[in-house]
Amino acid sequence: MIRRLFLACLLLFVASPALAGDPNGPVHVSAGTIVDLGVLTSKYADPRRVVVWLPSGYSSHGPKYAVLYMHDGQNLFDTATAGYGMEWQIDETLDRLIKEKKVRPTLVVGIWNTPKRLQEYVPSKAFNGLPPSYRGKIRALYGGDPLSDGYLKFIVRELRPMIDARFNVKTDRADTAVMGSSMGSLISLYAIDEYPQVFGAAGMMSTHWPLVITPDNKPISDEQYETVSRAFERYLAPALPDPATHKLYFDHGSETLDANYARYQDRVDNVVSRRGYRQWTTTLSLSYPGEKHNEISWASRVAVPLQFLLPPLSPR
Repeated sequence: MIRRLFLACLLLFVASPALAGDPNGPVHVSAGTIVDLGVLTSKYADPRRVVVWLPSGYSSHGPKYAVLYMHDGQNLFDTATAGYGMEWQIDETLDRLIKEKKVRPTLVVGIWNTPKRLQEYVPSKAFNGLPPSYRGKIRALYGGDPLSDGYLKFIVRELRPMIDARFNVKTDRADTAVMGSSMGSLISLYAIDEYPQVFGAAGMMSTHWPLVITPDNKPISDEQYETVSRAFERYLAPALPDPATHKLYFDHGSETLDANYARYQDRVDNVVSRRGYRQWTTTLSLSYPGEKHNEISWASRVAVPLQFLLPPLSPR
């Protein structure tokens, strides 16, 4: 019983980074501006807060902007709303990259997580490929069955039309990306797999492939590694979108939780390669020795996926 409670507490660190800041407070940014859409209700998922970040010089007229949908929205822009008092610094980094013409003009839709984050972010079709006993283990830790299909329906069927109607954005796949970290990486990959007509690029930072973790962050057993890796391989092999029209970014560090990820990522990279993706062109999978599983580490390297997934458009 004690071991199970300890494991559940560790999972909360990965699953619900909303422990320190005030997620209901105002969002302050150092660059660009925030439009707070408030708490949005849905037919498909629980209510949640959504904000939209606009880069400096945003105009409601003229050239249209690309859109980047990001999960764990309370952690993106402001330490006052972020869990653990750390943020991604998306506003400063993306505003700078746009001004330097290293990223196309892009706005960011920051989607808050909820207490059901684990259930909403775990890909249900990969989950369904696990053995029944392992599914039961995850249900017990996550609080129930996956809710990821409903969460994605909220984004695609309800939130996206709202963004398209209210803001000066491009609506094509090539200018619509999705990104997250940890469990947010899993749902980002699931989003581009399930809605390849909507998302043309996906960024996965420090992907939490193991789904569960062990007490004291000890290495995952070989049996558990094989069980989970095979489930992801079986799902991804037929689900990955066409590399002719999509881009994928993956990375991981080597410390804390990220120390567990390399061998899982190697297996996924092989599946991605067999699908026809090529490193440095249509996919990018990188390792960052010394980096940890936290917002400070993600902020330190987020410019890399932003430039890879949303490069400036070539003049016609």
